[in-house]
Amino acid sequence: MEHIRNFCIIAHIDHGKSTLADRMLEYTGTVAITENQVLDSMDLERERGITIKSHAIQMEYKKDGQTYLLNLIDTPGHVDFSYEVSRSIAACEGALLVVDATQGVQAQTISNLYMAIDHDLEIIPVINKIDMPNAMPEEVEDEIVELIGCDREEIIRASGKTGEGVDKILEAIVNRTPAPVGDASQPLQALIFDSIFNPFRGIITICKIVNGTIHKGDKVKFVQTGMEYDADEVGVLRMQMEPQKSLSAGEVGYIISGIKEATEVKVGDTVTHMDNPCAKAISGFQEVKPMVFAGVYPIDPAEYENLRTSLEKLQLNDAALTFSPESSQALGFGFRCGFLGLLHMEIVQERLGREFNTEVITTVPNVSYMVHDKMGNKMEVHNPSGLPDATDIDYIEEPYIKANIITGADYYGPIVRLCLDKRGELLGQDYVSGNRIELRLLIPLGEIVIDFYDKLKSISKGYASFDYTIDSYKPSKLIKLDILLNGDPVDALSTLTHQDNAVAFGRRMCEKLKELIPRQQFDIAIQAAIGSKIVARETVKQLRKDVLAKCYGGDVSRKRKLLEKQKKGKKRMKQIGNVQVPQKAFLAVLKLD
Repeated sequence: MEHIRNFCIIAHIDHGKSTLADRMLEYTGTVAITENQVLDSMDLERERGITIKSHAIQMEYKKDGQTYLLNLIDTPGHVDFSYEVSRSIAACEGALLVVDATQGVQAQTISNLYMAIDHDLEIIPVINKIDMPNAMPEEVEDEIVELIGCDREEIIRASGKTGEGVDKILEAIVNRTPAPVGDASQPLQALIFDSIFNPFRGIITICKIVNGTIHKGDKVKFVQTGMEYDADEVGVLRMQMEPQKSLSAGEVGYIISGIKEATEVKVGDTVTHMDNPCAKAISGFQEVKPMVFAGVYPIDPAEYENLRTSLEKLQLNDAALTFSPESSQALGFGFRCGFLGLLHMEIVQERLGREFNTEVITTVPNVSYMVHDKMGNKMEVHNPSGLPDATDIDYIEEPYIKANIITGADYYGPIVRLCLDKRGELLGQDYVSGNRIELRLLIPLGEIVIDFYDKLKSISKGYASFDYTIDSYKPSKLIKLDILLNGDPVDALSTLTHQDNAVAFGRRMCEKLKELIPRQQFDIAIQAAIGSKIVARETVKQLRKDVLAKCYGGDVSRKRKLLEKQKKGKKRMKQIGNVQVPQKAFLAVLKLD
């Protein structure tokens, strides 16, 4: 065990951690790199240049005639995937803190660093991209020293592109990271920190062996679910899975036991032997809390069961996704899904289409609210259509977040104005270094769900970084805004919004829907209503046919007769006519501004 090192890489998005991981794999001879970012194997990750899943891989490193096994876990850097990071940290003893030499310390760097310190990980600071012409290693070193209080000599300068400094990083991992603590002779305890779905082999669980040893063919049970299986194959993760006879304490590897049901594997569960079980389960990482909720419906109602299966399989790879069945008058049967943020929602929608060929309609995202009724009961509501009657509601509470924004002093004014427009409250500010400011704010989560991140990036020309933690629920003046088409409410478009914004928001939604809803043979009235009061209206004009074209000359009553006949037909059509709301209309609501 003293020759095993488990470590992860944590950094803000785009600070070059996947490229640095490539150089380490190349340096240790684990894989010959033919293309960049070997570990980002998903098409989506390659296209967007971001890491979505954390990936584990084992390397061999020789030092002083001794071979060390290094288990590297590459993690995502976007604020929406911080749950993946917390899982990786739970399986490690050390962390490489990678900071971009051109950008310095950013909000997500600080947030992930605190998470690693909470788990008592050994932090190895690395400044990446020092080969760039606009690198500022001296200033960034100052920031890191101020942040974690280390000596300057401990900071390693490296470049993921040229491979400079990679040897020093590997040496530091061996010298500074503690070996895993555990006892191979104790009963088996293994922490599941990830799982993969394979259509031929079932569910592959990826875990860290904390105590004990597991051999191929052992009978094992999962503590939380109580399910029992045979370990058909155990092994370690290199570029491919490499089967081994056994895995013992301190190692990271995989177990295949032919599990077919997605619900039987829970990330964070403990695996143990049936005949000699461990006394208690391992306390891993915190339960995930989805923050943004949206309805996901199949475009074809017959695809409902396929969508359920696809979501279950996706949940294996992405433990942060939650879903429960719901139905809507406009869209039929579907699921209410919980996501960590808007990017997470977009990625899930894209993965459903690519990996499972399931085309879906997603409704307007919203957050969960606490509704207190006049009887003194409280209930959590994820969907505006689930609100009780307005006369029964005493007050509604909405979730607030504590946001940290790090930005250049030049953009301070516009960013504060943006936050105040979103009903934010400035708690305080500090100068990080030079002309960079850290702002601490309290903002309602519902205000940042839709377009806050995009606006922040465009105001600051991409330089501001943003991170948040959930604070608490606070009472708020929220009202339900309904959208009616020809007098019928479309529940998928109804939203909960603040009283001050409701009328303007309703007007903008009506204008947008007028552009998107195709014209029919009859007028379509689009209305925004608060309770029974209509606050905005637009009309999609009917397609007109000239019925008088064939009627020329003669008495005016002939024309009137034809027009009356047409009027009756239009009336009948309106009774049975359905208004089709295109998918673009649901998406347009997200981009109203």
